[in-house]
Amino acid sequence: MNDVLIVQLSLEECCQATHLSVETLIELVEHGIVEPQGPEPRHWRFDSEALSVLRHAARLRRELELDWAATALALDLLAEVKTLRAENQRLRRRLERFTD
Repeated sequence: MNDVLIVQLSLEECCQATHLSVETLIELVEHGIVEPQGPEPRHWRFDSEALSVLRHAARLRRELELDWAATALALDLLAEVKTLRAENQRLRRRLERFTD
C-alpha cells in the first residue's frame, strides 16, 4: 500500500520554508500566484504544490528581476507551454499511427 503524506503549512510556516515575508506572501496570494485553503490569512493553509510554486516564483523574480505581476504572468505562460508541449506530444503519437 502506498501511503501519501499531505503537508499543510500555516502562513508563518510557509514564510519560514520559502524565506518570504508575511506581506510578500499575502501579495503573492493577491496576484493569484498561489491559492491557500482558508478564508483569511490566519487560517490559510498551503500544500506542497503551493510551496513549490512559491519557491519557483521567488527564483523567477530574483533571477529575472521581475515584479510580482510579471512573475505571475511568467508562471502562467510556463504552465501553458507545458500543457501545449504535452498536447503536441500526444498528437504526434496519434499522427505516427497514421503515417507508419
